[in-house]
Amino acid sequence: MVAIKNAKIVTSKKILEGYTLFFNKKILQISKKIPQNIKTIDAKGLYLSSGFIDLHIHGSNGADTMDATQKALNTISKSLLKNGVTSFLATTMTCSNDRIKKALENVKQNRHRVDGAKILGIHLEGPFINPKKSGAQNPKYIQKPNIESIKNYLDIIKVITIAPEIDEAERFIKYIKKSYPEIVFSIGHTKANYKEAIDSFKWGITHATHLYNAMERTHHREPSAIEAILNTKDISCEIIADNIHINPIYYSLTYKLKRDNLILITDAIRATCLKSGEYELGGQKIFVDNKKATLENGVLAGSILKLNEALKNFYNNVDITIPELIKLVTINPAKVLNQKLGKIAKGYPADIVLFDKDFNIKSLFIEGERKL
Repeated sequence: MVAIKNAKIVTSKKILEGYTLFFNKKILQISKKIPQNIKTIDAKGLYLSSGFIDLHIHGSNGADTMDATQKALNTISKSLLKNGVTSFLATTMTCSNDRIKKALENVKQNRHRVDGAKILGIHLEGPFINPKKSGAQNPKYIQKPNIESIKNYLDIIKVITIAPEIDEAERFIKYIKKSYPEIVFSIGHTKANYKEAIDSFKWGITHATHLYNAMERTHHREPSAIEAILNTKDISCEIIADNIHINPIYYSLTYKLKRDNLILITDAIRATCLKSGEYELGGQKIFVDNKKATLENGVLAGSILKLNEALKNFYNNVDITIPELIKLVTINPAKVLNQKLGKIAKGYPADIVLFDKDFNIKSLFIEGERKL
């Protein structure tokens, strides 16, 4: 058993001071008393919260999920520790069926063979999207939804991004939800209008991929999927809080409407943590400066955002408490996946992060083991 004292413990509702957290692989208790002869870590006033969860990340530190190697997954996993991330979904791109299958197989075989943040499963972003809203996804490989290409991996796929207006989408969603109800369908890379989006929620879509991006713009006479998502209480949604993908004023507006159904993600690519230059994403050339990544035509291509930076950006632009903020990367994403994660509470995995007032990560534990 290990104890962390002198921390500002961030729970779902408040910050506890003067308490000590006890844990082994799981959280045991929070108490004011410290027994003798126990290993104790002095947090020296740092914030302590559950480890962060990134539902949408392609790569980091030179590696990408689509590299389809154990080494790439391990590189991503280890690089996320310094950003406070203790678990994530390895996210794919729209590529050839062969490349996608190799990436899925690699995650299936190697997701437990990483040294850093835990891989919870796969976020399949593409190829079942609208080519007119492909963004940085390669339109050459976009296809109609089909079971054959992913049937061997439905046990590890946790989220599927889909444009509900494309052919076969309704049948595909209903079929999979019947046999794999735990898979989360996410509306994204879509030209769906308000009615089409609302209809898709009835089929089984419950989440939205990087809200506002790769969707039809809002219009007061022709509402789009964006308005449908914001106007439907139980639909959760992601945003990329890098101050580039959306204007920061939308952080506050979105939070007021979605609150417990809002999740901060990075959509980060292999260039994250690296210097500016030319890189590759889904077989396409991308160009990175110290703020953003784009295709040759200037279209945004994922991000180079780190999740602790997303927290700082959001906090600086929204009237929000620290406990409310931390929920956006802990409790809320865990709820989307229906997994027992994201809380500093008895019986939960001891995935713990210590950070300062500027959200710099100072220490991190995964299932009780110190990783940073």
